[in-house]
Amino acid sequence: MSLDGFVAGPSQSVENPLGIGGMRLHEWAFALAIFREAHELDGGEINESTRVVEESLANIGATVMGRNMFGGHPGRWDPTKPWTGWWGINPPFHHPVFVLTHHKREPLKLEGGTTFTFVTNGIEAALEQARRAAGGKDVSLAGGARAAQQYLIAGLVDEMEISLVPRLLGSGERLFDGVGDDLRGLELIRVVAAPQVTHLKFAKAIKGAHQ
Repeated sequence: MSLDGFVAGPSQSVENPLGIGGMRLHEWAFALAIFREAHELDGGEINESTRVVEESLANIGATVMGRNMFGGHPGRWDPTKPWTGWWGINPPFHHPVFVLTHHKREPLKLEGGTTFTFVTNGIEAALEQARRAAGGKDVSLAGGARAAQQYLIAGLVDEMEISLVPRLLGSGERLFDGVGDDLRGLELIRVVAAPQVTHLKFAKAIKGAHQ
């Protein structure tokens, strides 16, 4: 997220999925060895961000994401140009992914254990399916902003990690638009300062736990 609260820049499109300037929010991650390894690339850095990313990837059994994050042109799916995501034939998830959408589509099974299931009956239904598929592991909410907003408003987010980047975008998609001034019980539990980014972790307080 940028200092002025945006998680994507303006004018998002198939050609520019993160909008104008949006790629700058992820430069810290692109340089990491763990990120490069997940995308079958060599080299990379190891720094304070490494353990944050490792933790975010550990014990994930399923992922939920919005239609915009999965990508493709808005509206109904085009059967003559089947969109398979930004990640190629072997996406980096390697587990079931549930995509929030208003338009029906048959599940898309790709290499490496990733199957995209398209859910048209709301965020609770997507979460229920993801929990079943995760088999006791965690469910990751990948984004984008609109999906995150819906789950935050519903109080269904147990943990949230904001990677705050010292850049200004000026416009685009804000993470907290429409959420109000209440984080639904999420409290700041950790801050990790790293090159080009500061990681802020929030979690719901466990009832009865000692502070």
